[in-house]
Amino acid sequence: MTNEIHPCLWFDNQAKTAANFYCSIITNSKIIDENPIVVIFELNEKKMMGLNGGSIFKINPSISLFVTCESIIETNEIWNKLIDGGKALMPIDKYDWSERYGWLEDKFGLTWQISFDNNSADEKLKIMPSMLFTDKQFGKAEEAIDFYCSVFDNSSTNMLIHYPSEDKNAGKVMYSKFKLNNYEIVAMDGPGVDDYTFNEAVSFVVECNTQDEIDYYWKMLTDGGKESMCGWLKDKFGVSWQIVPSIMAELMSEPVRAERVTNAFMKMRKLDIEILKNA
Repeated sequence: MTNEIHPCLWFDNQAKTAANFYCSIITNSKIIDENPIVVIFELNEKKMMGLNGGSIFKINPSISLFVTCESIIETNEIWNKLIDGGKALMPIDKYDWSERYGWLEDKFGLTWQISFDNNSADEKLKIMPSMLFTDKQFGKAEEAIDFYCSVFDNSSTNMLIHYPSEDKNAGKVMYSKFKLNNYEIVAMDGPGVDDYTFNEAVSFVVECNTQDEIDYYWKMLTDGGKESMCGWLKDKFGVSWQIVPSIMAELMSEPVRAERVTNAFMKMRKLDIEILKNA
């Protein structure tokens, strides 16, 4: 299975405004599809979903977007544009791990880590979701990486750096990069006292071509987790996933049919492709 994975960002009915803002800042970006519920867009050709979900859930720093830039100039430019109306969580500066790095919360609540590393062999602009394991999930980053790699094909851990033995967080994950179905994700353990952890405001969408694929991911990812509605679930680490048919955008493209499809999936936990197709 080579199912596409992409993040879904929950907005208080500002999905298109946010998508336009991000696309104006990141190169090779555009809105590719939209309906009243979701906006599908690409940031540097990486697929994203913006959801007009209302005020129920709020994005927090447990999942951010990690941007590695081609130069310090590009790092500064992206930082200066994204922080307009937002705030710095870590000021942009030189740090031990980066020539130029900063962590910010934008005006829509999404957090970004903007970085340049002149020691990197990959000099192209790259955007990756970054998972921070905090609170009760602190120390579980490596376990989670192993679990996710066991669930998804074409998966690998490309980098895994632990806190050194002399550090009080020895053995915990300082920084890692791994791939699920060739989709790159960053993961770290977040030491200290934090009042946030994973929630529904940032989830991962898995597009499935068949009902067997939906059944497989649903079974694997709910093991130790819990089911929700409309194709949503939480895994055992509290991370939210949406297991959806790859034809969902097509099913939602025509307004009258979209209403029938919406009425159908609102009654479901795990999604049934045939019922949705026949709605």
